[in-house]
Amino acid sequence: MKIAGAPISWGVCEVPDWGYQLSPERVLTEMKEMGLTATEFGPQGWLPQEPQARAAAVSGYGLAPVGAFFLAIMHDPAVDPIPAVQAELDAFAVAGGTNLILAADSGRDGYDSRPVLDEAGWEMLFTNLSRITEVAAARGVTASLHPHWGTMVQNVDEVERVLDHSSVGLCLDTGHLACGGADVVALVKKYADRVKIVHAKDIHKELTDQLLPGTITWGQGVKAGMFAPIGEGDIDFAAIVAELDRVGFDGYYVLEQDIMIDGEPAPGEGPIIDAKKSFAALRALAK
Repeated sequence: MKIAGAPISWGVCEVPDWGYQLSPERVLTEMKEMGLTATEFGPQGWLPQEPQARAAAVSGYGLAPVGAFFLAIMHDPAVDPIPAVQAELDAFAVAGGTNLILAADSGRDGYDSRPVLDEAGWEMLFTNLSRITEVAAARGVTASLHPHWGTMVQNVDEVERVLDHSSVGLCLDTGHLACGGADVVALVKKYADRVKIVHAKDIHKELTDQLLPGTITWGQGVKAGMFAPIGEGDIDFAAIVAELDRVGFDGYYVLEQDIMIDGEPAPGEGPIIDAKKSFAALRALAK
């Protein structure tokens, strides 16, 4: 089992005003100290934008680059996502990384609201996802769709619609899928062969169930502790890992726990405590 870290587990996020943002030095040092050997790059701009500097920032801690979470507007005919994708792939060619993890950007700030797509918008989204998949593959990079709360692909019916009408792979974010109403184990059984990378995220269902009715917003849920260390929430990771093993999945499991922090924690304290719990729980499921 290949396990990587993600800066969001340390509260590092692309959303404006998303809590205190820890430095790359702090986060990457703690990833290395807990035994991780790979990481995603984190939000655009957290690591240096210049590819050589980005590569040096990660390799200096003995961490292999997995790839990047990448927001792209793909439903709007006035926006061509390919130039931005090509620029990110140029950075991959220098800095490393094999996974371009796409989220269907709504065009709004944050994840608490989104527009509604018409049929033309859906067709444009399908077309752009397939275009990006082909462009990435030509450069040795695997593109996958990250269903994400507050983006254009949020609810389980939207996820299935995309997978049934495009060639893009699936980033299996267990937490976001649950938030969008999915039975995650059933979805894995149906689409296991489309899974290219896993964002392993556990949830407290009593909170995530309040999202679709609009009882709470995304930000309110995160602040309330909606996400849990793996093994302390309601996602059946044993069943998910077993199903992915069955189809020969050999991609990364990326540890994710969306959190916000108020300030710089003391050494050995803060996000690393839950990250260690998740790491141990996931390793225990490895064959």
